[in-house]
Amino acid sequence: MTCLHHIFTKAVEWEMIEHTPFERGKSLLLKEKNQRIRYLTEAEIERLLEECQGRKHLHRIVICALITGMRKGEILSLKWNQVRNGFIYLEKTKTKNKREIPINEDLTQNFKEIRKEQGLTSEYVFTYSTRSISRIDRAFKGALDRAGIEDFKFHDLRHTFVSHQFMRGATMKEVQEQLGHKTMTMTLRYAHLSQEHKKKAVSLLNGLTKKPVCHKTVTSPQTAISSVG
Repeated sequence: MTCLHHIFTKAVEWEMIEHTPFERGKSLLLKEKNQRIRYLTEAEIERLLEECQGRKHLHRIVICALITGMRKGEILSLKWNQVRNGFIYLEKTKTKNKREIPINEDLTQNFKEIRKEQGLTSEYVFTYSTRSISRIDRAFKGALDRAGIEDFKFHDLRHTFVSHQFMRGATMKEVQEQLGHKTMTMTLRYAHLSQEHKKKAVSLLNGLTKKPVCHKTVTSPQTAISSVG
């Protein structure tokens, strides 16, 4: 069923048909409960990026994923005409909703370097040997192995993006809009805070259960007399 769904989706994308039959009626796909919790720590991010440097295109793609939370397909199909005015504009998304993703300084520098190397030779942002990129699975797996990172998939970079945004103070609404989720419930699945930040949060309650100590004021005879006078 997943294969058929993909075939019809591609047929719509390539304008071979107008609508996919999967758009109507109840879904025939049996979805598992997604309880997977995996994101990179700052140390793991550093190791992964270091191991990606040998393949410049992979390094830049991973940076984009970490900074924007975009899906792999959205990144690989990203075109320059979608990057303007400090935003990435996505129209064809998984949820069918348009998204505007802000570009920070790090990603701006990343794009400038790519544009300088490419010139005007490609409509796609991420290329390899002047051609658009369709797969990075093997290269990404190799970088993970060299970095010693286990039980991790490319989609988990999206988890990483969300978790670190929350840990740095982003609001639920801000993250929801960047991910393009229709409900807060979907966003909460990605909000897995680190153990360190959980400890920091609970430390805010230090002293809550301690009984305050009452200090009695001792008044000297001289003070009492002078106050009466």
